[in-house]
Amino acid sequence: MNAKVDSSKSTAQPLLNQEEILKKAQQYATEHDLNFTGSLTPSEAWQLLQNHEVVLVDVRTNEERKFVGYIPESIHIAWATGTAFNRNPRFLKELENKVGKDKTILLLCRSGKRSAIAAEAAFNAGFENVYNILEGFEGDLDEQQQRGHLGGWKIHQLPWIQD
Repeated sequence: MNAKVDSSKSTAQPLLNQEEILKKAQQYATEHDLNFTGSLTPSEAWQLLQNHEVVLVDVRTNEERKFVGYIPESIHIAWATGTAFNRNPRFLKELENKVGKDKTILLLCRSGKRSAIAAEAAFNAGFENVYNILEGFEGDLDEQQQRGHLGGWKIHQLPWIQD
């Protein structure tokens, strides 16, 4: 399935430029005492991606990407692996090798929680411009304990594909 952005829907907020989006994300980090550069919404992340100004790194497992879907042109570096979610000890080295410390990096996971932990680890390792995408790919659990109804990349109808 490939969700498309519906350009006919008006947004409540005006579009911001890269500097304004990143400043807002940094302000979020300050207000929430985050130990990394900042957090932004899926829509803000998509706007930055369209301008090719950032690198999107998907930190979910191979299984999540395969069975739930992924964002085209994202780089995959798992924060944890397998169904047991064992921490990937090579995450930071892979991030440095595949992306580099000089890039502006957006991290994405299922709900925004693992990617926030990964962002903190990356920031502490010297990645100065690392941001978490709030809500993640699928969002939080709803009252029926299901994802995909409360936030996330997919619910905002941003582009994604599935094998």
